[in-house]
Parts: sequence; structure tokens; C-alpha cells
Amino acid sequence: MAGIYIHIPFCRNRCIYCGFYSTTGLEMRQRYVDAVCREACLRASDSPSADTIYIGGGTPSLLTAAQLHQLFDNLYYIYKVEDGAEVTIEVNPDDVTDAFAKELSLLPVNRVSMGAQTFGHERLKFLRRRHTPQQVLTAVKRLRDAGIRNLSVDLMYGFPDETIEQWQYDIDAALALDVEHISAYCLTVEEETALFELMNKGQITRNDEETERQMYYTLIDRLAANGYEHYEISNFARPGMRSRHNGSYWTDVPYTGLGAAAHSYDGHCRSWNVSDINLYIEGIECGKPDRETEETDGNTWYNDRVMLALRTCEGLDLTTLSTPDRTYLMNQAQHYLDEGLLRLTDNRLQLTREGLFVSDMVTSDLMKV
Repeated sequence: MAGIYIHIPFCRNRCIYCGFYSTTGLEMRQRYVDAVCREACLRASDSPSADTIYIGGGTPSLLTAAQLHQLFDNLYYIYKVEDGAEVTIEVNPDDVTDAFAKELSLLPVNRVSMGAQTFGHERLKFLRRRHTPQQVLTAVKRLRDAGIRNLSVDLMYGFPDETIEQWQYDIDAALALDVEHISAYCLTVEEETALFELMNKGQITRNDEETERQMYYTLIDRLAANGYEHYEISNFARPGMRSRHNGSYWTDVPYTGLGAAAHSYDGHCRSWNVSDINLYIEGIECGKPDRETEETDGNTWYNDRVMLALRTCEGLDLTTLSTPDRTYLMNQAQHYLDEGLLRLTDNRLQLTREGLFVSDMVTSDLMKV
């Protein structure tokens, strides 16, 4: 069963760290939603049925109530959405007014992912986030009152000069919300972002690696002690509350991406829409989507499987690989098995606790070029 992802690229302002495609041109929202609905129609045969829908961004909560209803009405008309489908929308805390929460209760949405990032005023200001810590608490209450029983909160750590104590405060604040899912990411420096420019100019410096390592271990231990399953490098869930949609990316399940910069995968080919809202809309309106396609050859499939499967707690099932691929992998992995960064159990290769923190280094050495 496939998943459907819809990219909503609108933001009131760009956060300092964000490398995703976005635009502050809110006046284009209606034309964009019309184009996404048209693209869904043009590509209906790509995924005739779906068991997950994910509305991401950008800031989907900047769409009007009418635009959200239009989007869902079209999706459910065009695709066969399975009963019990997981339907997620990303929101910013300050967008969750009483009226917005009420509108969500009238939509098929049953899961909300909210970008809290931090509960420190100065750190929020540094990120150029619009909300306050109190607005996160208020938003959670409003969503609960609206009937949302599956809530996820995003956190971020590794700020310049951040202390372990400040990070523990953020973790405890998130735990106090009693949400079903927590995602936590180390602040990374993406090219062509404001953060990248500040780093290049020497105006800020990163925390040292050992501090970030201890922050990650603190996160793992605190969430485990509070009943969260660490099921993917950056994701933690109450039992039975994993993100089903994101799980499709890690387990080689096809998905359809709609909207500017959205990616798709059909099991054989990867494709992606142009990362330009004007070119995207013009292509859809002309009936000729501006999209590139790449067929996945043997090496590409191997690299994707190794990189994505090792992100999960289940790891990589070696029986899914061909004999030559398995031999190559184990030769490359032996060094890390000896060092304790990888472990092999019942034909499953997994990252250890120590390996999780340096997963990029480990997986890159397992790749084929």
C-alpha cells in the first residue's frame, strides 16, 4: 500500500536552519492548492490506493480552512484512501487557534506533527521561530480538545553554546506534554541557509562533538525511561504509535509526492518535482508537470536499502540482499563490527548505541560508488 505526501511550501518567514524548499509568497496559496489538486488528478494512476497521507512543508497550517477542505476533498475523491489510514498534517504552534483546531476536527486528519524545536525563548529567537513556549502548551490542549489523539512534537538540540542542562529542560518540557511521538534532531548546517552564512562568517560556532554525543544519549535514556520506543535514529514513539508514513520511506514502500519539490518512488524509479513554485504551477496548468525521473539501478537500490534500513531499530535484513551485495556489505562492515558500532544478530545488521551517533560515517563506508 502506498503513501501520499503533499508539500506545502509556504512560510511567513524562513527559519535560520531550514534547507527545504519554501516561499513567503502567501498570495499564491490558492493557485498552488489548485495546482496540487490538478497534479493529483494527472497522477491518479501512480497510487490508486493509499494508507497514509502526509501534509508537510513549509507550513501547511498557513492554508485557509477552505483550502484544506479543497485539498482533502480532492484527495479522497481521486484516491482510494483505506479505512484507518494515518493522515498527518504539520503545524506551527502559533497557527493552532481555536478556529483552526475546530476545522481539523472536520477533516480526515488524525495525526498532527508540531514543530516545537525548543522551549527556550532565546533559542527560539535564534532559530527565527514565530511561536513562544507557552503557545506549544496551548496548541496541544486545543488539539486534544479537538479530538486529536496522535500528536508528535519536533525538538532540536546542538545549538551554539547550548548546555546539557538546557537540553534536559527541553526534553522534560516535551515529556510533560504527554504526546504519542517525539522527533529530535541535532542542529545541522545546510548550505544556502542563514545558519550556513553565520557559520561561514565565524559569527557562531558549533558545540563540540562530545557535548552533542552526550545530548543524544541523554535524549535516548530520558525517553526510554518514560516509555518511548526508539524506533529510528531521530524518532521515538509510545507503543503502537510509530509514524506509519515515514516508515514507508525506510522500508522500500512506494509513495507519491505532490507539489513543488516533492519526491516520489514507485519501487523502480525515483522522481521529483521542480523546486520552484512558479515553474511547478505553470507545468501543471499546461498539463506537463516539470518533473525529473531517475531509474534506480542495482547499486542505487543497494545504497538506499542499506542507508535507510540501518536508520531503524530493526536494522537491515541481510536475506533481502543478493549474495554479491551481502558479501560486499559484510566485508565493508567488518571493521565496524569489530569496533562495536555495528552488530549482527539473526541475519540482521544493526547500528549499536554508539553507532547511532556516527551513523552517517558508518553508512557512507558501506555504500557502493
